[in-house]
Amino acid sequence: MMIDRRHLLRTGGGAAAGALGAAALSATSANAQSQQSTESVADLAARRTGDRDPTGGVTRTLLQEHPSPAEGWEAVQTLVQIPRHKESGRHSHPGVEVGYIMRGDVLMKFDDGPPLRLRTGDPFFIPEGAIHNASTSAR
Repeated sequence: MMIDRRHLLRTGGGAAAGALGAAALSATSANAQSQQSTESVADLAARRTGDRDPTGGVTRTLLQEHPSPAEGWEAVQTLVQIPRHKESGRHSHPGVEVGYIMRGDVLMKFDDGPPLRLRTGDPFFIPEGAIHNASTSAR
């Protein structure tokens, strides 16, 4: 399957993050935000699902997946798009998550630590098993 990554980045949702994670036999998600002057595809999808669903319109696109040099692990890269005023939902991963915010602002909330404000271009690292939630509603 061929993915047009430039098209994904131009037409992305309220926020976009690229992440590369090492996960034990599962995909890793990165979460992020972006502000645009025009309504995007992800924003339209979120509006259709209604404002009552805090994760409505969030999309995750698998970009690549490869075996890791570390036995029993794999490297997974995803593009996560979060519409304005939405969130990824509380979750964790079986491996580390490494990524950066491609565009927008994100408030990354952790169950066991202080929140982290991320802006366009900021990198982030989430330890294995850390419960977190990326939110675009608190600006």
